[in-house]
Amino acid sequence: MSRRCELTGKGPMSGNNVSHAKNRTRRRFLPNLNDVTLQSEILGRGVKLRISAAALRTVDHRGGLDAFMAKSKDEELSANALKVKKEIAKAQAATA
Repeated sequence: MSRRCELTGKGPMSGNNVSHAKNRTRRRFLPNLNDVTLQSEILGRGVKLRISAAALRTVDHRGGLDAFMAKSKDEELSANALKVKKEIAKAQAATA
């Protein structure tokens, strides 16, 4: 399982541990990933994703999973999230 957010594409970053004596050693900053089930109003079911805490707040801010997927870029989404986005778009087209 990769350490990458399925919605935003946020992944590990690298940097330095800096001691009091200013000795520097390399380290990794890992994203705060959580396994969540987001409810889609259009699909009428939940979708299991592994997303960062910041992405969860963004989904909530934009008004849910359906609104987030409508505004998101395809390059940032994982294969699983891209499949869900296409399902949502297809369901929206069928209801309209």
